[in-house]
Formats: sequence, C-alpha cells, structure tokens
Amino acid sequence: MFYSTRSKLILSFLGISFLVCGVALLVGGQLLYKAVLNEATNRVSLDLNAAREIYLSRIKVIRLGLHITSIGPIFRSALERKNIKALVDRLTVVAQQTELDFMGVVTREGKTLGRIGPNSIPKGNSPANPIANLVLQKQTTVSGTVVLSHEFLFSENPELAERARVKLLPTKKATPRSEMEKLSGMAMAAAVPIFDAGNFLGVLYGGVLLNRGEEIVDRVRDTVFQHEIYKGRSIGTATIFLEDIRISTNVVNPDGNRALGTVASEEVTKHVLTDGKKWTDRAFVVNDWYITAYEPIEDIFGQRVGMLYVGVLEAKYADVRWKALSLFILITVAGMVLAIGFGYIIANKMSQPVKQLIEASNQVSQGNLSPEIGPISKSEIGVLQKTFKEMLTSIQERDKRQKVESETKLLQSEKQASVGKLAGGVAHEINNPLTGIVTFTHMLLRRNDIPEEIRADLETIAQETERVRKIVKGLLDFSRQTELDREPTDINRLVRQAMTLTENQALIKGVNLTFEPGEGLPKVTLDRNQIQSVLLNIVINALDATDPGGNITITSNIGISTSKRGQKGIEILCTDTGCGIPPENLNRLFDPFFTTKEVGHGTGLGLSVSYGIVERHGGTIWVQSKIGKGSTFKVWLPTEEQSEENENISGG
Repeated sequence: MFYSTRSKLILSFLGISFLVCGVALLVGGQLLYKAVLNEATNRVSLDLNAAREIYLSRIKVIRLGLHITSIGPIFRSALERKNIKALVDRLTVVAQQTELDFMGVVTREGKTLGRIGPNSIPKGNSPANPIANLVLQKQTTVSGTVVLSHEFLFSENPELAERARVKLLPTKKATPRSEMEKLSGMAMAAAVPIFDAGNFLGVLYGGVLLNRGEEIVDRVRDTVFQHEIYKGRSIGTATIFLEDIRISTNVVNPDGNRALGTVASEEVTKHVLTDGKKWTDRAFVVNDWYITAYEPIEDIFGQRVGMLYVGVLEAKYADVRWKALSLFILITVAGMVLAIGFGYIIANKMSQPVKQLIEASNQVSQGNLSPEIGPISKSEIGVLQKTFKEMLTSIQERDKRQKVESETKLLQSEKQASVGKLAGGVAHEINNPLTGIVTFTHMLLRRNDIPEEIRADLETIAQETERVRKIVKGLLDFSRQTELDREPTDINRLVRQAMTLTENQALIKGVNLTFEPGEGLPKVTLDRNQIQSVLLNIVINALDATDPGGNITITSNIGISTSKRGQKGIEILCTDTGCGIPPENLNRLFDPFFTTKEVGHGTGLGLSVSYGIVERHGGTIWVQSKIGKGSTFKVWLPTEEQSEENENISGG
C-alpha cells in the first residue's frame, strides 16, 4: 500500500508539511532562544550596573561619614586634647550611626591612637593598616575595596576576625583548591587625612566587613529584582566574591542556607579574575543554571581581588521558550493532519487514470504495444497519458529501427568475414609462388654477365614483387585473428619507442615530431607489438600527409570513452598540420583496400588492420580532420581493470 500513488501523495503532503513546519520550528526555536537569551543577558547587564552603583554608593557613604567626622568640633577637641577616651567615644557614636564595623585614628607616625571595639586603646604595635598607610603616603582621601588580614581584623575586634573566617565548601564546576578555609576579609573602607592649620596630624579610617554581610547583596536583590518569586524561589540573586569564594550572597544551597564558602565555576573565574573581562552569559551557580553577569572588583591598589555578581534563574526563560515551542509543535501536528486529509482527497481524484496507466504498463511489459489507456484526462494526468502514448509510438519505431540496424550489421559482419576468408586464401596461394619469383630475381641480379637493360628490367621485377609482398602481408594481417600477447605496459614508454623508429624519417622530411606525455597514467594491459604497429601506422600516415616545416604532436592523457559511457581509459592523440582528409573520405578511412595514396604507395589495409587491433583491445579509434589545417587521430584504450573485465566477459 505504501507504493501506491495515493500513499505517495499523502506522504508527500505529510513530508512537505513536516519539512516546512520542522524548519519553521527549528529556526523559530533558535530565534526564540536567542531572543530570550539576549533579553535575559541585557537585563542582567543592567542589573549588574545597578548593583555596582549600590556597592559604590555604600563606599561613598563611608567616605562622607569619615570626612564629616574629621572636621567635627567634638572629634577635633578630643584629638587636640589627646583625650583618647573621648576620642573613642566619639568614634563609637559615629560608627553606630553610619553602621561601620571598624573605625580608628592613626597618627602621622603610623601608630594607632584609638579605635572602636574591645581593643579601643592599643597596647603595643598594631598590624599593618593598608588603607591608613596609603593615606599616610599620599596625604589625600582614599576609599574603595580593601583586603584585610586576619591579624588586622583580630586586633580591631576578635569578632570581626571570626566573622571573616569562611569554610570552603565543595562546588560543582569550580576550580580545585587545596585550602580548607579563608581567614582574610574583604571590606568597603575609606580613610581621610586630618589637617590642622596645614599641619598633617594623622588619618581617620573606617569601613564595613563584607564577609557574611547581608546588607549589600540583599539590597541589590530587593532593589533590582523587587522580590520577584518564580516557583517558590527568588528569581534574582547577588553575590560578592573574595577572589572566587562567596563571602556575601543570597544564593542558597540545597539545604536552604546561604551558599557562603562555595566557589565560582572555573570558566567564570578565569574569564573575570584572570583575564579581567566582564562575563555576561549563562553559568552554573552552586546547584542551578543562571543567566549571569560578573565583573571584577579592584581594591584601592588597583589589584583584582574579587567579583561582583548578579543573576536570574534560567528556568523562567527556559519555560517561556518551551511553551512557545509546544505551541509550534501543536501547529505542526495540526498541519500534518490537514495534509493527510487533503492528500487523501486529491489522491482519490487522481487514482483512476493512474490505475489505467498502471494496467497499460503491465500490458506493455507483456509485449502488447497498443494497450487501452482510457479517455485522455483534461488535468496534468492527461499530459502523462499523451506522453505515454508517444512513448509507445517511439518504442515501436525504435524496435523497427533496431531491427534494420541489426540486419545491416549482420550483413556487414558476414561480408567482412567472407572478405577476410577470401583475402586469407588468396594471400596464401599467392605467397608461395611469389617467394620463388623474389628469390630467383635476386639470384639473377647477383650475376655479373647480365646486360644493363636486362638488369634494369630485373630490378623493376624485384621492386614490383616487393610491393606485391607488402599487399600479401596486409591481406594476411587483415584476415588472421592471432591471440593477443597482453602485458602491463607504460603507454608513454611505448609511444617513445614508436617515435624512435620514425624520428629519422621525420628529420629527413623536415617535419617537427614532438611528444607531450601525460603524468600519472596507469599501466594498460595490451599487446605491445600490435599497439606499436598501430602507432607506427598512424605516425607514418601523418608524415606522408605533412609538408616539410609542418608539425606532428603526439599527446597522452586520461580520457573518457565516447562510446562506453563513463568508462575511463588512456587516450593517445596524434595531431598533424598536413593537408587534411576530405569529408567524403572520413567514413571510408578504415575500410579495407581504401587509400588516397598514389598507386604503388599504399595497400589500403594499414588503418583497417589498426582498427581491428584497437577494437580487439576493447578500445576505439577515430579521426577528425579539416582540409588545409590537418588531422587528429585518437586511440582510446581502457585501463587495466576495465580491459581485464571486458576480456573476462568476452571469454565467458
């Protein structure tokens, strides 16, 4: 049933619908995916800009608070009177108002004068204070991100040191790390120089520790994503990284806790931290895929020390895409159903004349070339019916023509066979007495007592007898069918050998004889002596037809047979600049005893014998010629594999 016209039409409609809808589905799906991805990446890029502004605005608040404090009368009075307790009390009040985790004053000699926290009045030397030291060097306000050592945090407040401690958790797709925990902390900090009447007195510093802090990331989430929830989860997340470790985040682990201590993916870390580039793409975050945006965080020294991240759940955008694809699939299925229905209706209308054509084809296969195909339809099927009838007429005419051609070929073959047998018999009968005539003539010519007149007559007899011997030899070559002595042969070498035998003749006549061998030609299995005689015959005929100063060029290359479609072989072309062959003689050129040479200069059997030799090798020989411009003889021989195949077929 699947081979019927009806089924094919239905399947055609179905296939076209499937193809069109499938391509539309594929292209539409890709365009939709790209559009959704572009929309998401554009959104997170804008979200990252907003997160950066929130991050920087917090630093500005810290700097502004320190600047106002440094010029306040209470702070100035306590600093001038060296009242450390009053100074610390003032710093504590300011720190509470501006929500700072650490704050203190450093003298111009680099010694901590006082600070907030349990160790407000330092005893002994304090660890290096990187942000205060930078202000001591530049004597100008400094603000930004700074990485603080565990020792510094501990000296400021042991609670800060403990808060900064982050235990690293195993994370998928993250860079492998050997350390188990991170002790240093990252802070947003500022420091302002303190001047009195132009004299530099010291530095006021302060900041907020980001480790385990929730203020910045939650503000980003609430401000940017506005508490949007998708399937019970916040659609947006924000994170601050120290290097590639999450120290402040609202990304949660599967257990619902903030994913502090998890590590960014290796791909993101290399792109952002190592290469210093912004990342905007989908990325694996802890345990799910997000459309993310990362950018490096640089500290006050210009070093990349962390990353700022915002991301939205990819699941929301994936669901939007799948809903659209589902709609496309539904449309595709509906289209297929409609295609099957239309195909069924149209197939029924077309089936009747098609069935009649099928029946007519069966009758033709059984030998009836005049079947009944019914009335001619007015649709496109009518064109098929008319073509079918024309085809039957052509088949009938072809059969008649092939029958006539077969009869003609059979008659020609019988004629050639009869001529061959007759030529062979005549040649054998003439050859024996001819040998006696030649022998006795040469014996008489050796005598010294013969008069010159008789000697001249004897020489004439010898010359004419030799001409008769050549004719007899041609008859023998034409009549006998000797076995081919095949062997793999290099065509270029065979042509060069044949040219060697004719070079002197060409030189004497003043004809330029050249050979242009083809490269990489395969060997051909053939009878070297017989093919060489073919080449010699063609070259000698070319020499006879070419005037002094002319050219004869022989080329060899790979060629396709003109009579055996698609079959490859080797072709040898001999082109001369001779007088050319009249068109009326081209079709008779390979007939036995046909020659255009003067009497006594040719037997008319050379090309006939050559034609037979090439044909027995499975090849072809033909000629093209123009009067006054020259001729080209082409010999085509099949390659070794094809030649052996032809020989096996003929032998079988």
